[in-house]
Amino acid sequence: MSDIETYKSLLAGKDTGEVVTRALVRDVELPYGAGTMALITLDNGLDHTKPNTFGPQGLLALNDVLDAIEARGDVAAVGVTGKPFIFAVGADLKGAAAVATHEEAAAIGGLGHHVFRRLGELGVPTFAFVNGAAMGGGLEIALHCAYRTVSSGVPAVALPECFLGLVPGWGGTQLLPRLIGPEKAIKLIIENPLSQNRMIKGRDAYELGVADAMFEPADFLEESLRWAARVLRGEETVTRAPYEGDWDKAVADARVLVDLKLRGASPAPYRALDLIALARTASRDEGFAAEDRALADLLMGDELRAGLYAFDLVQRRAKKPAGAPDKALARKVTKVGVVGAGLMASQLALLFARRLEVPVVLTDLDQARLDKGVGYVRAEVDKLLAKGRVSADQAGRLRALVSGSLTKDAFADADFVIEAVFEDLDVKRKVLAEVEAVVSDECVLATNTSSLSITAMASGLRRPERVVGFHFFNPVAVMPLLEIVRGDATDDATLATAFSVAKTLKKSSVLVKDAPAFVVNRLLTRFMGEITAAADEGTPLEVADHALDGLGLPMTPFTLLQLVGPAVALHVAETMHAAFPERYGVSGNLATLVAAGKPGVYGSDFQIDPEVRTLFEGGASPSTGEDVRLRALRALAEEIRLMLDEGVVAAAQDIDLCVILGAGWPFHTGGITPYLDREGISEAVTGSRFLAPGVASVPA
Repeated sequence: MSDIETYKSLLAGKDTGEVVTRALVRDVELPYGAGTMALITLDNGLDHTKPNTFGPQGLLALNDVLDAIEARGDVAAVGVTGKPFIFAVGADLKGAAAVATHEEAAAIGGLGHHVFRRLGELGVPTFAFVNGAAMGGGLEIALHCAYRTVSSGVPAVALPECFLGLVPGWGGTQLLPRLIGPEKAIKLIIENPLSQNRMIKGRDAYELGVADAMFEPADFLEESLRWAARVLRGEETVTRAPYEGDWDKAVADARVLVDLKLRGASPAPYRALDLIALARTASRDEGFAAEDRALADLLMGDELRAGLYAFDLVQRRAKKPAGAPDKALARKVTKVGVVGAGLMASQLALLFARRLEVPVVLTDLDQARLDKGVGYVRAEVDKLLAKGRVSADQAGRLRALVSGSLTKDAFADADFVIEAVFEDLDVKRKVLAEVEAVVSDECVLATNTSSLSITAMASGLRRPERVVGFHFFNPVAVMPLLEIVRGDATDDATLATAFSVAKTLKKSSVLVKDAPAFVVNRLLTRFMGEITAAADEGTPLEVADHALDGLGLPMTPFTLLQLVGPAVALHVAETMHAAFPERYGVSGNLATLVAAGKPGVYGSDFQIDPEVRTLFEGGASPSTGEDVRLRALRALAEEIRLMLDEGVVAAAQDIDLCVILGAGWPFHTGGITPYLDREGISEAVTGSRFLAPGVASVPA
């Protein structure tokens, strides 16, 4: 039985909820007398906000169209393009989540290969005209064509499968390395997905050699057809230099980098590397069969289910935050004030100016510090200009929007003022009182506190209902999460304005109750506290630091400590100890580190500082790595259950959203609650799972 018939039999009576991407064909008479092209337009009938995807019905429809074209025998070439702004963005993820058996999973890979490879094996030349976003299977269908053009306006080209716990399974791991070499292919297949799913643009794709020609968006299709005609007539020659590097070394080097990043926590990147290694010598049949096997194995794995769960959180839940008030209540923001001129305040000023495009004024009591803050913003604008991220006109406007003032009188006509001063409750209360004295009654007062009480901060104000927590994560321009914290008095208009501003800033927001350290810092502090306590008790620093490698976290706990700084970590630990002394300790060794001015556990050579090692050697109760792992995970499970019982967030999904977007936890874990459920820790510690069975894991 063929792949087509196999899948049809498996699909019979199964409702996948697929939005079918149709293959619409029209004949195009090519210029210069080059003949007739059968031009296929991929179109699911919806606008660009609902991109083309490939489910089984769409693949079968494309196969039928190719049957019809092949039967004609009167076309000179076949072309494939997409609907406006979208080429295609890969497999239908809802359908992937519904796969129930290994046999079904294998058939999905076989069906995609069967249909797509026909474009590379027709009796006439084939062309992909990549007019818009091309990701996953969308890029793979283009790779199967003999030639490719790309629009310079394409915003996203990617193979994001490893980000979700899959591999490119419809030819990507075999065709791309042979086209552009293993190093460049590894960048697209592995490195970019593991770097928060980074995308490249159309121009980058052309420069990498993924596309043979590039044209401007305004007349992209017309120019692509002219180019195709010249290729057919032999007037345009496409040359592709053979790869002359060391293929095996490229794969081996990449494996070292993946080990450093994931420490073996997710199978998908390793399977992808195996497939890329295979592409050097495998026949097309052998390579595609290996992709089928890898795809089937991964489709039936927990990492994919967790990745799809995380993807859904980021794409859906983050866009409609639970508990957010009616957006109609939001007030208009025409000017922003930022209290402070340090690094965080300066980063905030740049972000507000760039996204809101309104005047932003920084205040500080020290002129030199103020000048430094405004200077930082202008220097960052110059960097954006040099990188082509903004035009000269935009850069000029941004510089003009940001100013400084030694007095808070400059906030008199501001609609939104955020403080970013030292993390001390009395200091922040004093600052907010000074701001309230000069602003209008409608002005929102926001605080970037990472752990202090919004309610306590607002308690002495005349209008405490307009105070809201607006907690960014560092670096401000990169980290996508905003914890929006509602104090006891915060009203809906203030909250709605905060969510509206966050959306304009292009941040993903989670509504958080006014509880110590909110979500991310509360969990990380509990987590770090257990790791540090184990080290205090005599566990070797390396053992404690690498006990959680199996999660594939973006950095080890002591590396995070180095990034945050021991002084900040100690301050947050002391804050949490004051709130929950029975669960949050304060490490005496950490306090000694701070007193000694040490930057952390590691020295400048990234090795354990000998003085720090000596400091931690006094403990008499060392633990194994597995003991430390279970200790930290059990603590997280306990803390999450308490947070949910306290109503810190609406649901476990918001906990996961926070650690994914605010702490960079990988998609393949699904955040933290799916991992705790799969490991059996949730039930062991709290008596129940955080998520329903089958959510973010393979159904039992």
